[in-house]
Amino acid sequence: MNITPCNVHLDGLATAAAAAADAAGGKSRIFNTITVSDGISMGSPGMRFSLVSREVIADSIETVSGAQGFDGLVAIGGCDKNMPGCLMAIARMNRPAVFVYGGTIRPGAERRDIVSVFEAIGGHANGTVSDAQLHEVEVTAIPGAGSCGGMYTANTMASAIEALGMSLPNSSAQEAVSRIKLDDCRLAGEAVVRLVKAGIRPSDIMTRKAFENAITVVIALGGSTNAVLHLLAIAHAAQVKLTLDDFTRIGKRVPVLADVKPSGKYLMSELIEIGGIRPLMKMLLAKGLLHGDCLTVTGGTLAQSLAKAPAYPKGQRVVRGFDDPIKKDSHLVVMYGNLAPEGAVAKITGKEGLLFEGIARVFDSEETSLQAILDGTIKAGDVVVIRYEGPKGGPGMREMLSPTGAIMGKGLGDTVALITDGRFSGGSHGFVVGHVSPEAAVGGPLALIRNGDRISIDAKKRVLSLEVGAAELKRRRAKWRAPAPYAERGVLAKYAREVSSASLGAVTDLAPQMPQKATPKARQRR
Repeated sequence: MNITPCNVHLDGLATAAAAAADAAGGKSRIFNTITVSDGISMGSPGMRFSLVSREVIADSIETVSGAQGFDGLVAIGGCDKNMPGCLMAIARMNRPAVFVYGGTIRPGAERRDIVSVFEAIGGHANGTVSDAQLHEVEVTAIPGAGSCGGMYTANTMASAIEALGMSLPNSSAQEAVSRIKLDDCRLAGEAVVRLVKAGIRPSDIMTRKAFENAITVVIALGGSTNAVLHLLAIAHAAQVKLTLDDFTRIGKRVPVLADVKPSGKYLMSELIEIGGIRPLMKMLLAKGLLHGDCLTVTGGTLAQSLAKAPAYPKGQRVVRGFDDPIKKDSHLVVMYGNLAPEGAVAKITGKEGLLFEGIARVFDSEETSLQAILDGTIKAGDVVVIRYEGPKGGPGMREMLSPTGAIMGKGLGDTVALITDGRFSGGSHGFVVGHVSPEAAVGGPLALIRNGDRISIDAKKRVLSLEVGAAELKRRRAKWRAPAPYAERGVLAKYAREVSSASLGAVTDLAPQMPQKATPKARQRR
């Protein structure tokens, strides 16, 4: 699978894990699944397939594992969608399993990464980046194998999965091209055989407390908004009740401690140099912010696995102490209001401010918004509204890294906000609100906004408001008509028919309402 830098090396990692499983008394078989490159498809129609791929990956792993009757599974992933896809399949099958992260990419020249390219495009449009400078950024930002190098979605989800207990210690904080990553795979091969023999299943590990641990670590790291979407989906697959409001509840007591990109200074490789996330998790446990009694794939508890974790070296500034946080509470702000009755998710580190009021500039697609940003139509004080990009409307809930990167590159990051029923790359930063639900394509309030309307984004009160009277909105709704679907047949059409709201994780297997009494078979499985 050489489509993406994130996954180009995974075949070698799989071979190492399989050999170790065989040596431990198992009999391994290797199979692969699909993946897509967000970096290549970003800003194009191809990005519609990105979130769709999460479901295809989960379905394909479940299909092969179920058909072949595997006793256990080592799943290896290195991209935004194949990681949650792996965990969703593991949760559905409920057979002993270990997840291995493919690892982060090494920094490019001058500490560049993938986001450097998107922001350089905005700078080029603004005249501050020359043709030669843009070309240099493009050819040096991605030096080899591995996932995007900041605390973007891949590194966020790897950290969340380790905190969930489904990866071995340090799996989330290793470079893709390294001896230690190969060792991680070998240890995973051995571990899954032990889990099979011990009868430890994912449902024993992926409990509600474990999901609370994952949310806590994501917040402390300043992780991606996509973690909200994916953790909701994984919890759904694991039959664990988790809602948007759980992120708010936990976020009120967990600070942002890691000064990492995109909003901060440091890359994942620099976090790895000081010890990765284990010392951070030990800090959180000592503060009573993690459930130490949760079981992990080590066969022991989280507290036991953290007992020998080192402290961060003195003088480092990548991860701050509790007395000097980046933000005293969560950067993942769940908002409601007349624009988001079912919720929306903002990424507010505090550097953007906590309140934005501005004039709506409305676009019915990502492409038209990007053009307006690049050609100078968007000015300070505007709220860029990108709609019909939700799970059903896109379909596929495209990431808005191109518009947000262009806003930053144009120097408008402090003076322009963006709201959308789509979502954001982990590399996006600025005053941005996504996952607005219900989405425009199903008649959500986003569909009723007009150019010139005033919009208020209040991160402190957690309210997203359209300053238009109820009577006027009622008139607009009477005139609104749903747009024609983007696709009439094929995978996008099937996805659009089946996918749930982003507020529920954008899953495609919501069951009809069932009687409360579980069957004996269901009780036995769980």
